[in-house]
Amino acid sequence: MNTLNRFLNGIEEVPAGITWYLADIAEAKGKQSLYTNQSPQKLKVLREHAIIESAVSSNRIEGVEIDRKRIGTVIFGNSLLKDRNEEEIQGYRDALELIHGDSNRIKLSESTIKKIHKMTKGQIWDAGKYKEKNSDIIERMPNGNAQLRFKTVSANNTQSAMKRLISYSNQLRKDNIIHPLIVSAATNLDFLCIHPFRDGNGRVSRLMLLVQLYSEGYEIGRYISLERLIEEHKERYYETLRISSQQWHENKHDPWPYINFLLYILKKAYNEFIERIEKIDTPRGAKTELVISTINRFKSEFTLSQLQGKCPDVSRDMIRKVLKDLRSEGKIESEGRGLGARWRKKGNNPK
Repeated sequence: MNTLNRFLNGIEEVPAGITWYLADIAEAKGKQSLYTNQSPQKLKVLREHAIIESAVSSNRIEGVEIDRKRIGTVIFGNSLLKDRNEEEIQGYRDALELIHGDSNRIKLSESTIKKIHKMTKGQIWDAGKYKEKNSDIIERMPNGNAQLRFKTVSANNTQSAMKRLISYSNQLRKDNIIHPLIVSAATNLDFLCIHPFRDGNGRVSRLMLLVQLYSEGYEIGRYISLERLIEEHKERYYETLRISSQQWHENKHDPWPYINFLLYILKKAYNEFIERIEKIDTPRGAKTELVISTINRFKSEFTLSQLQGKCPDVSRDMIRKVLKDLRSEGKIESEGRGLGARWRKKGNNPK
């Protein structure tokens, strides 16, 4: 809440890079609005793909992974879950569906945050409850030693800190003191510094971000996975968080690196949305288009296994058929045979 409190007391000058991002995002948001009133089949493709990527990536950032062959079943199926990792990924999907389906009514509050945490943590004893013991962030060094990376708000002070976080965030939005996207990013930063739960704070922070964005009309997270983009830039994510959290307790921290990073992710998501939806041909089936849009995102060579890993709800036979059809159309080419074949878009030289 220290970042939000600083903004309430009079914000310092907003860096030029931040204002450029805000202008670019506003322009892209307008373009998205045009597309969302057209081609519902195209949007359905993107929504299904985004749910898979978001549930998998947000958990994978925290080290929670499952067999890729089970991803489609866990996210869209009703079969028995095999272990705790599958339970948490399915719980994240449930939280996404709650936020997507109730975006006009769901608001940022302590009860919303606790509910989201409970959904993502399943049956664990402290799901939906603030931490009962201090839980500082410890970094494990390559040599096996551990060092304190960040001292979080104590367990005794967590509830009061969260109340202030929600109050300050809502006040900034009400008074329109600062751009709502900056408020959302600052709220995200302060939440991670408070670290209110024993475990699962990172995943909750990403779901919180969606709640805040949707409440302000920025619904790009329905169609492009912000979690997947954050995972793809994980090193930068952790580095900007580290920089912006330094001296947070003393209120001498610099929040702008982390805020800048989240705005970068948002702009990238809007750009990808426009690029992908323009490439989707409506007459094709939804799963075929999902495979094609995934192929278009590969910057270099890829294998059948890599492609299937990014399209877990599409059968291998269908993926093979799409590859064969695209090769016949002269859009892609391959070297080798079988599972070891290396595919690439026509004109892309192998690296």
